[in-house]
Parts: sequence; structure tokens; C-alpha cells
Amino acid sequence: MSCCSHEAHQHEDPERGREFSLYTKIDFQTLDCLNEAVEGSGAGVFKPWDMRKDKSKFVESDADEELLFNFSFTGSVKLKGIIVIGGGGDSDPSHLKVFKNAVPVSFDDAGRHADQEFDLQHDKDGVMEYQTKVARFNNCESLSLYFDKNFGADETRICYIGLRGDFSEAQKRGVVICNYESAPQLKDHKTPGASDYSAHGVS
Repeated sequence: MSCCSHEAHQHEDPERGREFSLYTKIDFQTLDCLNEAVEGSGAGVFKPWDMRKDKSKFVESDADEELLFNFSFTGSVKLKGIIVIGGGGDSDPSHLKVFKNAVPVSFDDAGRHADQEFDLQHDKDGVMEYQTKVARFNNCESLSLYFDKNFGADETRICYIGLRGDFSEAQKRGVVICNYESAPQLKDHKTPGASDYSAHGVS
């Protein structure tokens, strides 16, 4: 068996669908894709594993080749791997910068040092997994994905982004309500047997 066929067989394992299910943990109300040609199309590239080859849903950049995704998770994530399927040819993204817990990231912000960067390859079937430095992506509550380059086209097209990792539900924190006196009130601190002299003036 050749190396390539072994790799393809490994990634077609049904278990991969369960591993790449973090898209269900994205808070889509917070998801924003900057420079998308069609508003709202960026959210469509986060989809089930068995739909990763479906090219009917995609996002394409507008003014240039850059695409920037900002989103939060519904809990805490330990991000372990990323898969990216482009639209094919020169429009495939060729470089990715990943930022943890920095939402929202603007295009101006994206020029700074990222938590991790990847040189991407053409991958029409989703067999290439880019593994993160897991220690850097513990307790990940939000993520920014900045695709700043492609293979030479005017626009970048992405059809699928897969996220693999562990998920923990958000911890609910109790709220303690305390009442404090802005100034002591004499009537609230009477000494037993003491007369009420608060209404008398000083002679």
C-alpha cells in the first residue's frame, strides 16, 4: 500500500467525523467573516465532516485574497488540529495565521505575531491536517483564523474548515450580592437602653 493511499484511508475513517465536530461548539451568533464577497457566507464553511466535499457552500474573498474569521465557542476548547479545503486551483488559501482568545481581530491586528502559523497545501479531500501546538491552545474560548495569501488568484475561496479538539462546557459562576452601607446609620446601631437623641440639636 502506498503512503498516499494509507493517508487517505486513515482520514476516511468514520471516527474522523466525531473528531472534527467542534463546529457544533461554535457560537454562530458571534461569528464574523471579514472581506467575504457574500454576507453570511463565511459561516457555511463550518459544516459536518461528511459534507466537507460539498462545494455548493463556500466563502470567497471580495476586495483581495484576504479572509478573516472571528468567532467564540460555547465553552472551552483544547484545539488540536485544523483542516482547510479550498475551492481548487490558485484560489486555495496558502497561508493561515491562528489567534487564540483575541476576538475581535481586525486586518490591522492580524499583522502581529500569531499564536501559530501554517503554510497550507492544495487539499480537495480534506486529508491534510495541520496540528496545533496544543499547549498554546488550551482553554481556548475564541478563535481568529486569518488567511492572508493564496496561490496567485485575485480572490481566495474556502469550502470547508474543520476543527478537531476537546470541548468542556462553560463553568457557571454563582453571583454573590452584598449590600454595603455608604455611611453608618445611627438608628440601625442603637445600644440597648440608650435614648434616642438623634433628633436633638447641640446646645
